[in-house]
Amino acid sequence: MSGTFHGLPVHNVLTCLESGHRLPSAEAAAWRISLGYGHKEGFAQAWQRFLDGVDPSRVRALVLGPWWSGEYDGLAGPLAAITASAARLPALEALFLGDAESEDCEISWLQMCDITPALDAFPRLERLVVRGGDGLELRPVRHGRLRSLTFESGGLPAPVVRALGESDLPALTDLDVWLGVDEYGGDHTLDDLAPLLTGARLPALRRLGLQNSEYQDDIAAAVARAPVVARLEHLALGMGVLTDEGAAALLEGQPLTHLASLDLHHHYLSDGMQQRLTEALPGVDVDLSEADDPEDEEDRYVAVSE
Repeated sequence: MSGTFHGLPVHNVLTCLESGHRLPSAEAAAWRISLGYGHKEGFAQAWQRFLDGVDPSRVRALVLGPWWSGEYDGLAGPLAAITASAARLPALEALFLGDAESEDCEISWLQMCDITPALDAFPRLERLVVRGGDGLELRPVRHGRLRSLTFESGGLPAPVVRALGESDLPALTDLDVWLGVDEYGGDHTLDDLAPLLTGARLPALRRLGLQNSEYQDDIAAAVARAPVVARLEHLALGMGVLTDEGAAALLEGQPLTHLASLDLHHHYLSDGMQQRLTEALPGVDVDLSEADDPEDEEDRYVAVSE
């Protein structure tokens, strides 16, 4: 990752420590711990260097990049080390687990684990981003401070989707879920998404993304009658196999004119349907970028799978 996370500039911990330059204040950076193939030390050593080199009591944001130095190791060990240090990280507000690009590791090759301990260990956490689906687990939780939750995957396991629907997240305003495909572990169904669409356990939700799905048309049809939509400001149904059928269901369902934005990028909509959408939602910022050929049914694909 480059740029920012949680509104803070991202700094690679090991690079900063090895450069000999003066480090920014602990609270003024999102600290990225990143190893990768051939790195001279394992995660435990790198994590200890971080704790010794930066005042952890003031750290607000952490980004976990490639955590392995040889073969792909699972996330369980590094996550256990991070949560074991929770008492030393009382100010942590944001955590990104799995900030690896394709040149490091394909998203569906990342070996994940039960990430519930991250929520249990950090009661002040406001933002959590989880990238990867293989081996990913989540247990139903209640977290009173979490405001933004993102799951990026090429295939999100059904038990994770169900646990998310059973979790109480009263402060959550932003939820973005990349559902992915069955080939890479995305064995969820529309029924698994139903609790999210009621919004009963998500009273503060204002931004919802249910994206990157093979059955995006069915999701669109369910969203068209979902109770949660009336209080949303932003809705994202992009990255998947959305066709005219799903878009028509959206237009024929409950009003969407209250939305500030509707993100449908990476879609299979005809020119006529794209025009219908923009004309029906004149005050809404409708993202219809990355249009694919609606006639080519054999080669339809989601934006992120492997």
